[in-house]
Amino acid sequence: MFLQERMRGLEQAPLVYNAHLSAAEEMGRSMSARIAIIGTGAVGGYAGAHMARAGEDVTFVDFWPENVQAIRNKGLRISHLRDVPEFSVPVRVLHLTEMQGLSKEAPIDIAFICVKSYDTAWATMMVKQYLAPSGYVVSLQNCMNEETIAGIVGWGRTLGAIASSITVDLCEPGHVRRAAGKSGAAHTVFRVGEVHGRITDRAREVGRLVALADSTQVTANLWGERWSKLVTNAMGNGVSACTGLISRDILLDDTLRAFTARLGSEAIRIGQALGYQLEEIHHLAPETIARAGEGDAAARRVYDERRLDEATKGGGAHRPSMGQDMVKGRRTEIGFLNGFIVGRGQELGLAAPANAALTSIVKRVENGELQADARHILDLRLN
Repeated sequence: MFLQERMRGLEQAPLVYNAHLSAAEEMGRSMSARIAIIGTGAVGGYAGAHMARAGEDVTFVDFWPENVQAIRNKGLRISHLRDVPEFSVPVRVLHLTEMQGLSKEAPIDIAFICVKSYDTAWATMMVKQYLAPSGYVVSLQNCMNEETIAGIVGWGRTLGAIASSITVDLCEPGHVRRAAGKSGAAHTVFRVGEVHGRITDRAREVGRLVALADSTQVTANLWGERWSKLVTNAMGNGVSACTGLISRDILLDDTLRAFTARLGSEAIRIGQALGYQLEEIHHLAPETIARAGEGDAAARRVYDERRLDEATKGGGAHRPSMGQDMVKGRRTEIGFLNGFIVGRGQELGLAAPANAALTSIVKRVENGELQADARHILDLRLN
């Protein structure tokens, strides 16, 4: 990417927060920044609820009427599989059609875009008119949407935030459920960064805000972090969507697990060719996954051991976001995940046949041409 050259030489030691429920007291409060969460789904609802609970000035916007009404009636409810008490927090929530009322209020300082990737452009355009002159937009989404956002508000008003292995689900209107406890020091959930790679005061402020929900790192390597998360999603989301399986069942099947390594390998090689400095993926070195997917026996043993350990010790007992979308009959982000990887590879002359095959299968299941079934992957014949 053209910003890669500007990033080199600007790296600094990352700023790390280990957030707990008392993070507001530990880190101090923002100076009355007005915050908008555009898309009160799983990630936006989860992160935003913790901000609101800590006393931040947050306005939620959503376009699902039942979700808006449930939040108005009972507050935004957050629950965890273990260790963390459930809570509900009263919040201000607007339906999309009510957003015009923001024109009569103080402008928005920080807008978090938390919609699906295919809705990024219109959501950014919608909130742009209500931003303060110094206001900025944060992509808190899957995929790589910063360029789309920057095309609307400018690169100087664009930041990125990654939610890594957060396992949240909008399980019913007004209720976000996390299929785990808090990660804390065991795993850094949120990675926040500027597109140019410098660690700025506003990146620190975004880091402080999302750290109210869980552990956070402000990074000088946004693009490497973003591509690494793209690889993570590409390895599991589409496979769940087209097979109907949860992550654990995918990992316990030898053929499906090998296919996830193949998907990751192709994506890693393309990311490396693009010049990204990749971070750990599934707590493995990217090169290990790449070699495992390419057939290296030693790397494959390491990969299998790590992923099987993850599955047998309670990890993966959830449905990835694209699998959730398929079950709910929603449009998937396959074109912005595996399809995006295929497209970037084509620009470089690098083939990604596994990602291309998966993209095609998921689209056919999504369109009703096929029913979700593991055989779609088990019967593939790839050279």
